Amino acid sequence: MADPIPDVIVDPQLRDYLDVMSRAVFQAGLSWAGIGKHWDQYREAFDAFEPAKVARYTEGDVDRLMRTDGILHSARKIRATIANAAAIIEVDRAHGFAGYLRSFPDYAALAADFKKRFKFMGDMNVWYFLFRVHQPVPQFEHWVRTIPGDHPRMKEMVEKARAAGTSMELT
Repeated sequence: MADPIPDVIVDPQLRDYLDVMSRAVFQAGLSWAGIGKHWDQYREAFDAFEPAKVARYTEGDVDRLMRTDGILHSARKIRATIANAAAIIEVDRAHGFAGYLRSFPDYAALAADFKKRFKFMGDMNVWYFLFRVHQPVPQFEHWVRTIPGDHPRMKEMVEKARAAGTSMELT
């Protein structure tokens, strides 16, 4: 069963980028624990988040996923995952995905581009994604003040990463 508080991935591959991005998409507005405890089912349903496979999904696959037990039946989030797989491939071909992430002068510029390029990636999801794939992000306690609401699961994830020595927060 998947850990409801996910780890930082120090050396991510393309499938890891799509996995983390998709988890951010599906967790948005919902219980992290509820999504996390079924995350292995998402991985199985989405072909281990291999971008080349997911990018080729058709409406038939959307229908199949809408009927799959253990995953959220949201056609919008499923279609966003498919679109994000295609966008990851496009970015990887043009720049190398890791190179793309490092090509911006600062977090704000990367976050702005990310929100335009990928579906369902708002401020919270961009920070979550970059943190999980071991990219520099603003220090959580300062950054989170810009986001309305209480975010205990994000705080828990950050504390876990700090304890493991995998946090890439900027001071």
